[in-house]
Formats: sequence, C-alpha cells, structure tokens
Amino acid sequence: MDNQNNVTEFVLLGLSQNPKMQKIIFVLFLVIYIVSMVGNMLTMVIIKVSPLLRSPMYYFLAHLSFVDACYSCVTTPKLIIDSLYEKKTSPFNECMMQIFGEHVFAGADVILLTVMAYDRYVAICKPLHYTTIMNRRLCGLLVGVAWMGGFIHSTIQLLFIIRLPFCGPNIIDHFMCDLIFLLNLACTDTHLLGLFVPANSGFLCLLNLLLLIGSYVVILHTLRTHSSEARCKALSTCVSHITAVILFLGPCLFVYLRPAVTLSVDKSVAVFYSMITPMLNPLIYTLRNDQMKNAIRKLCSRKVISDDQ
Repeated sequence: MDNQNNVTEFVLLGLSQNPKMQKIIFVLFLVIYIVSMVGNMLTMVIIKVSPLLRSPMYYFLAHLSFVDACYSCVTTPKLIIDSLYEKKTSPFNECMMQIFGEHVFAGADVILLTVMAYDRYVAICKPLHYTTIMNRRLCGLLVGVAWMGGFIHSTIQLLFIIRLPFCGPNIIDHFMCDLIFLLNLACTDTHLLGLFVPANSGFLCLLNLLLLIGSYVVILHTLRTHSSEARCKALSTCVSHITAVILFLGPCLFVYLRPAVTLSVDKSVAVFYSMITPMLNPLIYTLRNDQMKNAIRKLCSRKVISDDQ
C-alpha cells in the first residue's frame, strides 16, 4: 500500500449548499444542540441530587446522558459553525479525531443500552436478588466495560483508516467525516476494508441488538406471572428503553450493516442517530418515568422556596 498522503484537508458539502437553507440549518441545529445539552445535563443533575434515584437503573441513565452529551458535541457544533460558511473544510487530523469521537461515544452508547437491558432483566426476573447482583462494584464494572468497548472499537476503526493514502479528490458529500466516505476517497483498493466496516461497526450494533432482544423476550415471558399493576410498571420502563434502542440502533444498522457504499439518504440517517436521538433520550426517559417527574418537581419546588427566602 502506498502511504503517500497529499491531502491535508477534506471539503465537506454539508446538508445543503443553498444559502437560505443554510440559515435554516443554523437555527434548527442550534436549537437541537441546546435542547440536547440542557436535557442531558438536567438528567444528570436530577439523578445526582435526588435521593429517590439511587438505583442502578438511574446510575446507568446518568452515564447514558453523559455519553449522549459528549456525542452531541462531536458533530453538531461543527455542523452549526459550517452552516455560516460557503466553504466547509475539515483538516486531516481534525477529521480523524471526529471519526474517533463518533465511534467512542456511539460504541459506549450501544453497550450502555445493552447494560440497561440487563439491569431490567435482573430487576424483573430476579427481584429478590436484585440488590445483591446489581451491587455498586458490578455497576461500575459494567460502565467501565461500556467505555472500554467504545474505546477499543473506535481505536480499531482509526488504525485502519489513518493508514490509508489520500491523494485526491478530497470532497466528502456529508456534513461530517465518516469511514464509508473516506474509504471511497482513498487512493488504493479498499474492497477488503469495505467489508471490515460492517464486520466491526455493524456487528457491534447487531450483537447488542440480539442481546437486547433476548433479554426482553425473557422479561416479557416472566411478566406473565406478575400482577397487572406490576406488569404496567415494568412495561412502562421497558417501553422507554426499547424506544431509545430502536431510535439509535435502527439507523446505525442501516448505515453500518451493509457494504461500504454511500446512499443519498445517509446524511439524513446520520442526523437522526448522531443528533436527534441524543436530544430525544432525556425526553423519552423523563416523560414516561414518574420517579423522574417527581424528582424534577421536588427540585423545582426546592428552588422556588430557596428563592423566596
């Protein structure tokens, strides 16, 4: 493989090259970014300060919110800034760092969602042993596994892509750097590497999806023996989690569980899993969770009382 690399930066075409449309993009994604950051930060604060939310489920949710907040910072700010300029560029090293960040946080996100499904499985199927099994040490270990899994996954991706020679062209029809688009710009045969993308990213998503499906099949089977009230309470939590899983893993599987070819719809799908889903997760888990809503009310009432004093 020729390691000569004449490309020092990549030119991004963004979501649109229409000046009027770019103004709309600036406002729209600025709002999305603010809502996402406020929602995820608020979720972390509420879980941290509320004594009612001390269970492992909320411990994992706090970490999921942190991952989502970090994930939002990888691509959204650059998209917002780029919408102000006619020419959108990304230096080579910045492009590599963006790819690394995308896959670190996306990988950690996927594994955390699986960990949360395991937590629900233990809570519903083994309720008498829940506090013993899901102890603080195991919870910390599972979060560590999520971060380590995301780091290893992202490092593997980066090691493969950073060695490729790029000698032109350097135009990416996307709003961010991504593996599939860079493979198509490399000045070498990337057929085998094109198979590696679904083998790595796609397999990670598919494996975790299968684990999630397996855990929920067992959960639903177990719920048949519970009372109707217990079933409703358990299903409410599970529905929130399943919704978050579908919104994130569905688009990821569409992009990464196929050969390395680009489609016109890829940009819209990427917007969904990299920006919309991190914004929706706090709403999904908060609006369907009575404990979270009660904690928010108590936090607000405490703030009002302190302000009055």
